[in-house]
Amino acid sequence: MRWNLRMKAAERGIWKSTEMRRRLAEAGLEISAGKMSALWTTTPTSVRLDDLDIICAVLDCDPTDLLIREPEAVAARRPQEETAPTVAATVAPRWGRPRSAPPA
Repeated sequence: MRWNLRMKAAERGIWKSTEMRRRLAEAGLEISAGKMSALWTTTPTSVRLDDLDIICAVLDCDPTDLLIREPEAVAARRPQEETAPTVAATVAPRWGRPRSAPPA
């Protein structure tokens, strides 16, 4: 996922994190300066749904506008499937001593 907060904020004329923080506070969400800085500059590992709801209300957008899917990143993390060997291995019978019987 890609976090698109700054772009959506810019579309609404919000250019600084302090302005965004002020508008969130007016909407009822008090965020510390450190948390606001992290939301503004990096992709958060988690966002509370209540917080996301208020952010979307302030920016007049949907969560899908803030969280953009990156299917190519998901595909890159998927393990590569092994291809079948080109030459099938042959199984030869085992000659020599017979195997012992299993314990009783």
